[in-house]
Amino acid sequence: MRVMTKAYGEMEVDDRQRIRFPKGLFGFEDIHDYVLLDSAQEPFYWLQAVDNRDVAFVLINPRMFRPDFTLETAAEELEALEILSPEDENLLVFAVVTIPEDSKKMSANLQGPVVINRKVHTGRQVISSDNKWRVKHFILEEMAGTPSC
Repeated sequence: MRVMTKAYGEMEVDDRQRIRFPKGLFGFEDIHDYVLLDSAQEPFYWLQAVDNRDVAFVLINPRMFRPDFTLETAAEELEALEILSPEDENLLVFAVVTIPEDSKKMSANLQGPVVINRKVHTGRQVISSDNKWRVKHFILEEMAGTPSC
């Protein structure tokens, strides 16, 4: 399928990269179809809305900068994705990244991770039940070993 992307213009995307978010994402509840794309800059990914090139999110695996990150959310959140446990091999977990003008202050939302079942291509944004995780974790500081929590 062809998708117009915010980062790369029009591109051909494999159907296996398509992810359906039945409830949308927080603040974007009316947008349900996205594609998950590798970014030109590792370790980031793009979550691009299929029908709106202006809606795209930069994602990162939270364990890239917080190896101690654990997904703790209501069991029914994972069950809705046909995931039986946080250790399920089909579960992908991402944090939404905010990149301000001063990129040294880029942050990730670990309070509201995006979870995806890569086998059935569905996802949802959930709320962490662990108050250790906040909406703003400064990625570069935490990678340097000076966590902001």
